[in-house]
Amino acid sequence: MTTTRTRRTVDPPVLLVEDKDSLRTMLRHALEAQGHAVLEARDQNEAVASLENARPGLVLSDLRLPAGDGFGVLRAAKELDPELPVIVMTAFGSIQDAVAAMREGALDFLAKPVDPDHLLLMVERALAQRRLATENILLKEELASRRGAPQIVGEDLRLKQVTIALQRAAGTDTTVLLEGESGTGKELFARALHALSPRADGPFVAINCAAIPETLLETELFGHEKGAFTGAANRKPGKFELAHRGTLFLDEIGDLPLPLQAKILRALEEKRFERVGGTAPLQVDVRVVAATNRNLKAAVAARQYREDLYFRLSVFPITIPPLRDRPDDIPMLARFFIDRFCRDLNKKPLLLAPSAVDELQQYGWPGNVRELQNCIERAVILTEGDTIHARHLNLSFRQPDAARPDDSPWSQIDLSGTLAEATGRVVAEVERRKIEQALRDGGGNKSKAAEALQISPKVLASKLRDLGLE
Repeated sequence: MTTTRTRRTVDPPVLLVEDKDSLRTMLRHALEAQGHAVLEARDQNEAVASLENARPGLVLSDLRLPAGDGFGVLRAAKELDPELPVIVMTAFGSIQDAVAAMREGALDFLAKPVDPDHLLLMVERALAQRRLATENILLKEELASRRGAPQIVGEDLRLKQVTIALQRAAGTDTTVLLEGESGTGKELFARALHALSPRADGPFVAINCAAIPETLLETELFGHEKGAFTGAANRKPGKFELAHRGTLFLDEIGDLPLPLQAKILRALEEKRFERVGGTAPLQVDVRVVAATNRNLKAAVAARQYREDLYFRLSVFPITIPPLRDRPDDIPMLARFFIDRFCRDLNKKPLLLAPSAVDELQQYGWPGNVRELQNCIERAVILTEGDTIHARHLNLSFRQPDAARPDDSPWSQIDLSGTLAEATGRVVAEVERRKIEQALRDGGGNKSKAAEALQISPKVLASKLRDLGLE
C-alpha cells in the first residue's frame, strides 16, 4: 500500500466538480483514501479557475450545476488541454446527456448514484492513460539520451567534491548551475541530480538552448497554441509543461537570446508562463538545472546577459573539472569506454598497452570526456589484434609543439598510410586548432565563432561533432 501511494503522488490532482456537499465529500474521501490529491469546485466558474491555476490531471464533473454546467467545464478543460481526461456524472434518467458529453470529448461517464469502487477504477484507468500520453511524448528523447550516456567514472578528489555537492543540492528544489567546458558531461551530472532528488519518479526533460534556432526556441520551451503562427495546426506543449513535477535541464543556457531571458526569468521565479499565442497563464511545478560552458559573469559585465537571470540561475553553482585536471582518471575512463564499445561492436575484450596509457595521459584533451570517448571508439574499430597501442589512438599529431623534442613541425605529423589518409589527418588538425582558437576568441560563443570562421552555425556544429569538440 505504501508503494502505491508513493507512486501516485507524482500524479497531478483530480478536479472534482459537484454542487452537493455530501456527495462531493464522499467522493473526495474515496479518492483521498487511494492516495489521490483532490481539488473541489461547486460550479463551472470555480472549476474553470482551478483548471487555469492548478493544472489537474483529471476532471470529474457533474453535468448539472447551479452556475453553468458540466458541458461548460468539459469545453474549458479541452480548451486548456485537449488531452486532459474528463469523466462526467449524470442522473440515471439523463444518459443521453452523458452520451452527448462523450461526443464532445469526455472520456467516460458515471451514472448516479455513484459506485465508489467503479469510480476509483475509472479514475485509475484515466490517470494511467494520461501518464502514458506524457511518457510517449518524451520516449524518443529519453531513450536517445540514456542510450550510450556515460556513467560517472573517476576517483579524482575534484570529482568526488562535485558528487557531494550534487547530493546536497538534490534534496532541495534549488536551481543548480553546472559550469564546465564542453564535453565534461554536464548533462550526465544533471541526470544524476534528478535521480538523487525526490522528483526521480517524474520526467527529466532536456533542451539545448544553443542547438535550436532563436525563432523556434520560445515555442520549444513554452509550447504554442493552435494557429499561433503559420504551420501551428495543433496545440503543442513545451518543455516546461512536459517537465511538470520533474526536472528541466536547460543546457547551454549562456547562449539564450536576450529577448527570451526575461521570459525564462519569470518562469523560474513564478513557475508561470503562457504558451506562444496564448493568454491563459499556466502554472508548473518544475525544478530547473542549467548548464553553460561560457563565463556568464563576463557576459553580464559585457551586457550580453541579464544580471538578474544570472543570479537566479546561480543559486547553487557547481563547477565540473576538465579532464586534463584529473589525469589519473583517464586510464579508468578509457577502459570503461573500451569495454562498452567492445560489447557494442561484438568484439572480444581488448587490452590497453602501457604506451597507449602514457599517450592518453600526456594529451591535453580540449574536448574532455566526449573527445576521449570518440578517440577510444575509433581505436576499438581500428584495432585488429587484442591490444590497443598508441598508434591506434592517433594522438601524436595533436600534441603541441613544446611536447616534442624535434623542433621541426613535420616530426609531429603522422605520415603513415595513403596520401589521402595523411592529408586528411593534417586537415582535421588544422580545422581543430582553428575552431578552438575561434571559440576562445569568441568567449565560447558558437555563433561568434562561426561568423569569424565564415561558416554557418550548422556547419560548425557538424565539425564540432566530427572532431569530438561538441
